[in-house]
Amino acid sequence: MGDGLVIDFAWRTFKWDSESSKKAHVYCVVVGFSSVGCVRKTIFDSQGGPITAENINGYLTDAPNTFIESRTTPLCNVPLMGIGNKPIDGGNYLFSLEEMNRFVKKEPASQAYFHPYYGSDEFINRRPRFCLWLGDCTPAQIRAMPHCYERVKNVRELRLKSKSEGTRKLADRPTRFHVENMPETDFIIIPRVSSEKREYIPIGFMGKENIVSDSTLIIPNATLFHFGILTSSVHMAWTRAVCGRLEMRYRYSKDIVYNNYPWPEVTKEQKQKIEKTAGAILEARRQYPDSSLADLYNDTLMPQELRKAHQANDRAVAEAYGFPPGLAEEEMVARLFEIYSGLAG
Repeated sequence: MGDGLVIDFAWRTFKWDSESSKKAHVYCVVVGFSSVGCVRKTIFDSQGGPITAENINGYLTDAPNTFIESRTTPLCNVPLMGIGNKPIDGGNYLFSLEEMNRFVKKEPASQAYFHPYYGSDEFINRRPRFCLWLGDCTPAQIRAMPHCYERVKNVRELRLKSKSEGTRKLADRPTRFHVENMPETDFIIIPRVSSEKREYIPIGFMGKENIVSDSTLIIPNATLFHFGILTSSVHMAWTRAVCGRLEMRYRYSKDIVYNNYPWPEVTKEQKQKIEKTAGAILEARRQYPDSSLADLYNDTLMPQELRKAHQANDRAVAEAYGFPPGLAEEEMVARLFEIYSGLAG
């Protein structure tokens, strides 16, 4: 821990309930420490029984005292991750399906400028909204669409009234977003916040015709290999250990989780095997076009084909790290911290 203190025992995050009729939603951890350190250290987890540990680090994991610091670029040679789009439009450019259809009926030429729009919730539930993207239009094109022009005018006025100087400056570019990230290739999408009840964070590929919000993270130029690693139990073990939390939900981040992740050094054969198992996951999903990712990644409802595909991918990724079959998550995390320490220096 530092300053001569050692963690002797710890209760990982749990929900605190009181007897009050107006209960506060509070999540707690309990840590016991000393300057001497006891021989038998114990980690308590609401998801399982007590764990005997040799050392309890700041992540309440039986692993070396390593602290993960924010990084702006990946530790390993992998594609860069970015954040999705942030319009600051007051809702003028965002539509439900019904709203879009009504708008297009009034302004038929606008149909060419609508794109499916996904945040974390829309992606996980496969219910996109729609975004009117006019950023590449000329003034003459917008003038020819009076209802679109009205939306642009609304956005400009909204931004001019903002208390933020940066937003007021953005009023000079009313067709553009505050943050723009629209890859020219297909990309991997990761929800920034998702339920801790899922064994795997729902991750997927998305076509370049889609626009995503800043409630998601994206990886342009990613391959099946990258998808296979990220959707594996190994990466999920790392994520659960180091990610932030919103209540108990996973809060995935670029600078902490992804950029610090210690990727394996793989042979050609190992890479091809992971690509194959990753593809099988996507194929298993395609067998259920009427089911959302929330349905497919519900532990009770997960189809057998999808579960088997994930288990095969988990084994392929674990093999690439040299992990033995059936390695417990605690030991997996400890080994990942060791690899990270070696790479980070």
